[in-house]
Amino acid sequence: MIQRGDTKIAVTDRGGDGPPVVLLHGLAGSSRELLPTADALTDRFRVLLVDQRGHGGSTRRPADVSRSAYVGDVVAVVEQLLPGQRVRLVGQSMGAHTAFLTAAARPDLIDRLVMLEGHVAGDDEPEGPANIGRYFASWPVPFADEATARSFLGDRPLTDAWVNDLEPAPDGLRPRFDPDIMQAAIAAVQEDRWTEWENLTVPTLAVFAEHGMFTAEQKDELIRRRPGTRRADLPAASHDAHLDAFEGWIGILRGYLSEKLA
Repeated sequence: MIQRGDTKIAVTDRGGDGPPVVLLHGLAGSSRELLPTADALTDRFRVLLVDQRGHGGSTRRPADVSRSAYVGDVVAVVEQLLPGQRVRLVGQSMGAHTAFLTAAARPDLIDRLVMLEGHVAGDDEPEGPANIGRYFASWPVPFADEATARSFLGDRPLTDAWVNDLEPAPDGLRPRFDPDIMQAAIAAVQEDRWTEWENLTVPTLAVFAEHGMFTAEQKDELIRRRPGTRRADLPAASHDAHLDAFEGWIGILRGYLSEKLA
């Protein structure tokens, strides 16, 4: 756990030997969903997982949910827990956005960047963040038990991650995040970040899922506007490819993290 002002950031050190890797989860998730990814890397790397502010074991209701605050958290983790080292930074979805902005702001700290189902363009849907907030607010919490939670959340890969992340409370099981904080956090991602992307100097791999969040045009534009970016695609995978296309994801990730870059 590290402290940044009034905000605590929970960090899990999964151990391992080798160059450091830091993993960042997506919106409304936590580091728990990336534990299988971490454990698939510890034979070659030392792996740390971060609960981003407002999520998991970190401060639930931080006063600041700006993009700069999220970036500052990652910088603090690296500087305090991995002093003098450059890290391989990996993020999924909103975590990929945080990772990209961190690499853009502090290339001296980042050896290479992996973005799984992440992008730098803003969302054209102005009601997107509000819709996300309303969805999380619609959860009939507390859930009486895991079966009740699964019945509401449906049969999809992300359900397991959400259910496994519920915390016991006196009245049942509750998520470890608040809907309004999730809405505010994702709203901050809506601004286009093409300038930072086009000026990014850190070697980068963008991994997309066949059935993910982004259109073919959006994927192509990301690469076109920064031609040095490496791209990999995961067939038959969803936005949560780290969960439903695990073997393919790990194969791509291990290969890139282990590669000797020029």
